[in-house]
Amino acid sequence: MRVMVIVKANKDSEAGVLPSREILSEMGKFNEELVKAGVMLAGEGLHSSAKGVRVKFGGGKSRVIDGPFTETKELIAGFWLWQVKSMEEAIEWIRRSPFQKSNEEIEIRRVFEAEDFGANLAPELKAQEESQRERLAARKN
Repeated sequence: MRVMVIVKANKDSEAGVLPSREILSEMGKFNEELVKAGVMLAGEGLHSSAKGVRVKFGGGKSRVIDGPFTETKELIAGFWLWQVKSMEEAIEWIRRSPFQKSNEEIEIRRVFEAEDFGANLAPELKAQEESQRERLAARKN
């Protein structure tokens, strides 16, 4: 199963404070463990919400709202995409992360797979989704 591991934003990340060399080194080591174990599929940090926008939809229209956004607890500062056998395995991995030394809150959410949609995913839509994944994988190589 795939999971997204969400690193919540905090005052420092929203202020644009970059991680120290020590933290980057520790995170690099942890990421290397994830890669060697075949767990990590992707992982990135995000710029503060001041450099982002939100697009709000309603009534057949869209409206762009420029950052920064005030509710830090609702924002994310980064993410990983992991391939794990279970939620328990994901929890084991995050407990080994450098975050254990901090006061951060990490959220882990399961990613939908095609089979999760059951009969609602018509055969032609499933074929389309598989084709898209194959093209994306080919692009990475």
